[in-house]
Amino acid sequence: MQTTTNKQANAAFRELPLGAVKPAGWLRDQLRIQADGLTGHLEEHWADVGPDNGWIGGTGESWERGPYYLDGLLPLAYALGDERLIAKAQRWIEWSLASQREDGNFGPAGPIQTVNNDLNKQQDWWHYMIMLKVFTQYGEATDDPRVVPFLTKFFGYLARSIERHPLQGWAKARGAELVLSILWLHRRTGDDALLALAGIVAEQTTDWTDVFHDFPYWRKVEEWDWTTHVVNVAMGIKAPGVRYELTGEDVERDAVHRGIDSLMTYHGQAHGMFSGDEWLSGTSPSQGVELCAVVEYMFSMEQLTRVFGEGRFGDILEKVAFNALPATIAKDWGSHQYDQQVNQILCNVAPRNWSNGPDANLFGLQPNFGCCTANMHQGWPKFASHLWMGDGRGGLAAVSYAPCEVTAEVGGGASATIAVGGAYPFRDAVTMDIGLDRDSETFALSLRIPGWCEAPELTVNGALAALNVVNGYAKVERAWGNGDRLTLTLPMAVKTVSRNLYAVSVERGPLVYALPIRENWQRLTKRERFHDWELYPGSAWKYGLLADGGFAVRESDVPYQPFDAEQAPVTLKASGKLVRGWKMEGNNAGTPPIYPDVEGQETEELTLVPYGSARLRIGEFPLVGEREKAWKRKLLQGGF
Repeated sequence: MQTTTNKQANAAFRELPLGAVKPAGWLRDQLRIQADGLTGHLEEHWADVGPDNGWIGGTGESWERGPYYLDGLLPLAYALGDERLIAKAQRWIEWSLASQREDGNFGPAGPIQTVNNDLNKQQDWWHYMIMLKVFTQYGEATDDPRVVPFLTKFFGYLARSIERHPLQGWAKARGAELVLSILWLHRRTGDDALLALAGIVAEQTTDWTDVFHDFPYWRKVEEWDWTTHVVNVAMGIKAPGVRYELTGEDVERDAVHRGIDSLMTYHGQAHGMFSGDEWLSGTSPSQGVELCAVVEYMFSMEQLTRVFGEGRFGDILEKVAFNALPATIAKDWGSHQYDQQVNQILCNVAPRNWSNGPDANLFGLQPNFGCCTANMHQGWPKFASHLWMGDGRGGLAAVSYAPCEVTAEVGGGASATIAVGGAYPFRDAVTMDIGLDRDSETFALSLRIPGWCEAPELTVNGALAALNVVNGYAKVERAWGNGDRLTLTLPMAVKTVSRNLYAVSVERGPLVYALPIRENWQRLTKRERFHDWELYPGSAWKYGLLADGGFAVRESDVPYQPFDAEQAPVTLKASGKLVRGWKMEGNNAGTPPIYPDVEGQETEELTLVPYGSARLRIGEFPLVGEREKAWKRKLLQGGF
């Protein structure tokens, strides 16, 4: 592979160090709920990451679960400034640092201990890739002088070993994760031998550019393949972007966009993800998607934003973060699912048309398989740390407008703090208050303008400012003063989106809306903490939406946990009718009827809530009404 020697020549933005962005408002509350739940207490209740884990010197699990857990625990700890969590993470860091051997290798010695049987337990690279990402975050958060020599020594070992022990299995599919860490070290040392190593790793990695450029998986996959495993796909979509960093070739950018388009065409779901109840599974709203894929797709979008600087990736990131992520985790962060469904009417132990087991959609400690129990923790903390990035020229770029405070060096060396308020995405107005350590400084703010927003408006200190949007970003460059305030208004129109077989989903801004079903939580397995639960419906679910019913927006206070259907800070009033003949199929809601039978049914007012707040829900509706055929024709032509 021909690589460039110009540092970061092919990356539009720069990640800010972990800790530069501090969550505020509802986002900080969300991280606090996470810290008080599974992430902050998993070691005490799940042996796989407990005191016997191999990554802290024990004889237990020594493959991916410890590194996965730390990859979420560490950024959560530093995002919150939580000393208890920082101490927890530090124990793992110190053990790994102390474990490095003379040849540069580190980590647990001896055969790999894991319940997985799909790897070479004598030698594998995948678990190192996760831990290396942990060390790059730790290095940024702490400036610990041990990190660069530690990584330098390990990559020397890797360079001497990788031809003899090439990437295979999971590591081959996920090699882009390793390239990210190699490039991180190159940016700090300038050692071009690292670029050569990155090129070798990229060549040994699955050719995701080929997969995504001419996507071959047009239907639900029925058999195992490394390139259809949903988590591999969620990670792999960033691989062409990582290769672009090395080569600057346009085919890599094209592959990313073509791949996303294909995934959403053939496997897309209303919440912004593509299906995968282990493998790519088509567009049915009763197919599942794995939680590991959700958090990995978010991380991929964060990296693609950094590389290409395009607003599209921020749009996808927000949609997944605000919908798919909270929907599959209990509101107290005491349980989670392995697979979620858009139309989820029942979470119980029962066979489904999935490759996963009958408990895959339970809410519990480790339903179906424990990988998500270990890996789920990175979602919110990494989202928070990537809300803002640097532009490489002394400016800052807003990736998302969740409440936060970002501190960075800008312009000619001034220190700037920008406090972001406004409760986005539950409100459409965002405030940004600028603090400077001097009276004024000239630098650029690149503001992401979401693709769904048709009439954005920006004011600076009350005066209207022009917005020139290029690739999803509007750059505002000027001499900023200490105390300046920006107000960005992103009007959110309600729209319905046509889906498979004339069904529709409902969106407003980055939020998808769903009909909540009353949840009857029944405990299946009792533990000291983090029980397993089945969920049964306590209200009707077989509703279709009236094509000409309209929607009314209602707002209320944003609570401590906004992803709670009973306290939703924004709801939609809609009109619908119960549909006869909408059957259950294989313990799921059946396919939304193409021609719903509502004869004689009364029109009812329905309250739709943000999708992420309802654990039982209908998110994809049959469309009904006297003008049904005309509306369906209009939908086929591109929506309302």
